[in-house]
Formats: sequence, C-alpha cells, structure tokens
Amino acid sequence: MKVEGATTHEGRAGLDMTDPRFWRAGAISTTLVMLVVLAFLSVDSMRVISVGGAHVPRYDVVNRHIGYQYDWSRREDVPVIGAPEPLFGRTLTEAQATALVREGKLVIQSRACMDCHTFFGNGAYYGPDLTKSWLDPAWPQIWMPMTGKPTREEAMVAFLMNPDQYPTWTRAMPNLHLTEREARATVAYLKWMSAVDTNGFPANFGKTQTQQ
Repeated sequence: MKVEGATTHEGRAGLDMTDPRFWRAGAISTTLVMLVVLAFLSVDSMRVISVGGAHVPRYDVVNRHIGYQYDWSRREDVPVIGAPEPLFGRTLTEAQATALVREGKLVIQSRACMDCHTFFGNGAYYGPDLTKSWLDPAWPQIWMPMTGKPTREEAMVAFLMNPDQYPTWTRAMPNLHLTEREARATVAYLKWMSAVDTNGFPANFGKTQTQQ
C-alpha cells in the first residue's frame, strides 16, 4: 500500500500545476515551437524582400519602363515592369546597375535625406515622400519643361544638382552640392525603388497620379 501510494503521489506531482518544473517545461517547449515558427517566417520573408525576390526586383530593372496601376484583386497599386527603357540612354549590365543603385543609396544616406523625406515608410514628412518619386507625373508635366530637359531622368539630375534654381515647393530643398555622378546614382536608386512592390505604400499614390 505504501508503494502504491508513493507511486500515485509521484504521478500526481508530475502533473501538479503548482510545481515550478511544470511551468519551466512549458516555457521551454513553447519557446522551441516559436523559434521553429520564426525560422519558417524568416525564410518566407527573405524570399519576398530580398533583391530578386517576389516583391523586390533586381537592380537592372532600371533598364525597363516602370509603371504603376491599381490591382483590383489586391485592392492596391502595384508596380508594372514594362518594355526596355534604358536609364540615361544606356543599358546597364546587372553588375553595373547594382553598383550604381548602391552608390545612389549611399548618396542619400550621406546627405541625411531621411531628415526631410520618407523612404519605404521611414523618415520625415517635411518634404515629399520619395518611395515612388520616379513615377510622379510632375516630372514630365512640370520639371521637364522647367529644366528644359528632354527626359525624366535628366530633369531629375538637373533638379538634384541645383534645387534652388527650380523652386516648386514652399519648403525649398537646400542645395546638397551633388556632383553629376552622385545625382545620376541617386536617380537610379529612385527608379529602382519605384519598382519595388510596397503593398500599396504610400497609400492613394495611384489616385493622386490620376487626379494630377
């Protein structure tokens, strides 16, 4: 009887929710399960957000026409990659495009552009959101005639190098003293960024385009 009682008591103790060991085992098992889930989610996220992934095109997309249209199935605006449209009239290899876009990103970081502008939801709203700035209809409608440049990218370079000569906002952009090379690299980065599927961010950009 003593043996049976001891066995029964031990069995009950193993399931005793007041026993710290019960909660410790539960915490460890829950953590392990969540780590496995996190690993699967991380792999799936990298598949989507890595360059060349489902939502982020390769850098040589700057050689193509980039449009933007409303997708009724997703109920949001999505980039549309179209026919060849070389940047600055020159088709870049993947390596050349990668180097140019990365240089443009470094230019933006070195000039602290996020202090005034927003990129992919990060930054400030003192100046315009630049996530889809390449697609802004104001380039062909306003800035190309204003700068006298025949293409969107050349107008963007002219503006970036001398923004004080082309006042278009009450909040004027300061002259950052970009070289032509830096301005071209920045334009490449902005064009590539416009091709990234940002799940409709910034909201209503496509509607704003239509209204303009």
